[in-house]
Amino acid sequence: MGNPVVLLHGFTGSVSSTWKPTGILELLADFGKETVPIDMSGHGEAELKSHDPADYDDLEAKLLASLPDGPIDGVGFSAGARVLLSMASMEPERFGKLVVAGVGNNLFERSPDEGERIAAGVAGEAAENDTFAQTFGRYASEPGQDAGALAAFMRRKHAPLGPSELAKITSPVAVVLGTEDFAGPAAPLIDALGTAQLFSLRGVDHFATPKDFGFIDAVLNWLG
Repeated sequence: MGNPVVLLHGFTGSVSSTWKPTGILELLADFGKETVPIDMSGHGEAELKSHDPADYDDLEAKLLASLPDGPIDGVGFSAGARVLLSMASMEPERFGKLVVAGVGNNLFERSPDEGERIAAGVAGEAAENDTFAQTFGRYASEPGQDAGALAAFMRRKHAPLGPSELAKITSPVAVVLGTEDFAGPAAPLIDALGTAQLFSLRGVDHFATPKDFGFIDAVLNWLG
């Protein structure tokens, strides 16, 4: 059976929109894996849908407290990958193998201004020519989304995640990144993790990553 596998979606995503359509939960079950797919606070069917950013400040600690006892593997995409790496740096003994996708150099160059830009897009306040922020706004406007909760999630105080935190991670890590993903390049993250392995998805952009067969293959091969 091996370790249970926690799955964390990206910003504006959910279990229903990210993991269920691809069949990855069933494929992991076929490999004998217990899956723990989680809707992060502010997303999907999560209980917390606060519009106050401060209510999301301890996101990682609350998620750690909710995980099964004993070693656990993890899969994270985009914001979920950042959260997963943060948790693995806080309690490295809790985690086995990790797969993080849609992250790379963006983890080191992210600025508060960019976070506010995305939050404004989600809140419907993006600049007229800001197509990047507007993309997040379109995802946030889909049925069942709470734009105010998503904006608050983005405006929360993020847990620190730099070279010193990443150096604490003892898990084998697979980094999956599309060649057209704005989060790249992957090299700074690979270097900071030390023993990570890169799986490159040719021609794949950020938002297409969770549904790409190359991503699914990487998850199954790494955790199988």
